[in-house]
Formats: sequence, C-alpha cells, structure tokens
Amino acid sequence: MITKTRLGQNLSLVESWFKLPFYVYILLCADGSFYTGYTKNVDKRARLHACGKGARYTKMHKPKKVAYVEALDSRAEAMKREKAIKRLPHQQKLELVNSGTTNVSTNKKG
Repeated sequence: MITKTRLGQNLSLVESWFKLPFYVYILLCADGSFYTGYTKNVDKRARLHACGKGARYTKMHKPKKVAYVEALDSRAEAMKREKAIKRLPHQQKLELVNSGTTNVSTNKKG
C-alpha cells in the first residue's frame, strides 16, 4: 500500500522531472552535414545517435560531435526552436554553431 507521504514523494519526483529544461541540439556529422533534435538529456541522446539508434538520418550520416546546445523551458519551446533551426540554410546553421553560445550544462539525469 502506498502511503500519502510515499505518494507525495512520487508526485514530487514526477513534477520535478517536468520542470527539467529541454534542450535543442545540433550534431555535426562526419560528412559535414548537421542533424538537429531536442531532448531532456543531450549526453544520453548523443550516445543513442552514435550507436545508430537515435534517428534514421544519423544512421546514414554518422555523428562526430555535439556542436550546439540550447536550453529551453518547455517541450513546446524546444520543438518550435528545433523546427526553426531545421529551416535554416546550412551556412546559417554553421554560423549558429560557431557563435559560441553553447555553454549550457547538460549534466541533467533523465
């Protein structure tokens, strides 16, 4: 049986998970192309891409490194930003990657 305290703790964990930021990331692939996605855990997602289990695109275009990371407050914001980045021409993505604004800690667990 779950007590009120136990249930409250479980709800607190769930609530805190939803408060974690979402990240939009850009991977630089071996052929010089970029892959853009969003996640709650960039390190974990990058490992999946490296193993060929992240996305169909990264199975064929092997990722070299995470080139850009941007933290956002909600999934909806991250999805909108991902879509906006995907619409950019390659040169503008390159400028974004080289802008030096990727100093975001991604040591979140989840």
